[in-house]
Amino acid sequence: MPDFDVDAVRKQFPALSEGAAHFDGPGGSQTPQAVADAVARTMVSAISNRGRLTPAERRADDIVIEARQAMADLLGADPGGVVFGRSMTQLTYDISRALAKTWGPGDEVIVTKLDHDANVRPWVQAAEAAGATVRWLAFDPATTELDDITPLLSDRTKLVAVTAASNLLGTRPDLDALAAAVRRTDALLYVDGVHLTAHAPVDMAFADFYACSPYKFFGPHCGVLAASPALLETITPDKLLPSSNAVPERFEFGTLPYELLAGTTAAIDFIAGLGGVGENRRERLLSSLMLLEIHEDTLRAELEFRLAAIDAVTLHGKAVRRTPTLLFSVAGHEPAAVSAALAARGVNAPSGSFYAIETARHLGLGDTGATRAGLAPYTNQSDVDRLVEAVEHLVN
Repeated sequence: MPDFDVDAVRKQFPALSEGAAHFDGPGGSQTPQAVADAVARTMVSAISNRGRLTPAERRADDIVIEARQAMADLLGADPGGVVFGRSMTQLTYDISRALAKTWGPGDEVIVTKLDHDANVRPWVQAAEAAGATVRWLAFDPATTELDDITPLLSDRTKLVAVTAASNLLGTRPDLDALAAAVRRTDALLYVDGVHLTAHAPVDMAFADFYACSPYKFFGPHCGVLAASPALLETITPDKLLPSSNAVPERFEFGTLPYELLAGTTAAIDFIAGLGGVGENRRERLLSSLMLLEIHEDTLRAELEFRLAAIDAVTLHGKAVRRTPTLLFSVAGHEPAAVSAALAARGVNAPSGSFYAIETARHLGLGDTGATRAGLAPYTNQSDVDRLVEAVEHLVN
């Protein structure tokens, strides 16, 4: 297996020239030059609504087709079931409202206390509007591992919404086991892959729906939902009368942002080029993400060890399987003050609950949360050193 060349990777991110050590990737990664170029190229090219008559129409159509295929390669999905939207939040609201049309009193929906609110509130609100019951799956605050879902499942369960990785703690639930339990019912499984997709190989075969955000994996700000075309055919969203009723277009409202889709394809090609090998893009993506996972986990383990050695620091994530994401508190310092002190030393590690409000409250951290340090492909040893030194400077 080839080595992961972090120096070569860093050279592709113009933003790093500003000199900050970026641990803010969970909120949105930095952007490689190739993605910016793809967006700019599209913006200055002749482009129109999709069609096959003029070069401008064909260019728009090709961009959409290519982006669907790129996302399918990244997620192990069917390109005919890839839906683009403004954000994961917007797409989840749209699907929750469409699905809830078939729910009623006596039906149940399961959400977790480990999730970002974008995979909680849309389902809670849709269930309440339909008169359905919401059931909560908790996690152990000590281990940050998700509880067993089996006691909550029944023949009344319509949908289970769960994260592939906690954006606050990095915890990666055992989705294979959870999906197997859900499959023993007729419930649908909706997975929030926003935080996981940037850090590990994905095969969405275990999920009915998989939602993610390209701007978390080096692309532009937009959202993606993947499902089987056959499943999407059974769902009827509210839409404009003259708009297409075809899948997946009937879930995409208004003209798609072609420049953002071009950037999404470029981001996926960038990931495939992170040292991966294979005969096709899917194989190169899986190979690259395996290399990336090793690089990030190695640095995460060192950072975790060094932060744990500082008496004033409390680390909150203890799950066996995690993304390279650490949540920590510093005794005697409010989370916002910790981030401000780090920022003053050129280290970008923000604080808060990061919309995982149920998670932060369940941990006893309240709505202010704690400080989060997320690693990325461009994180190097110097970044880790700078973060640790900045924390040591704060407490000494």
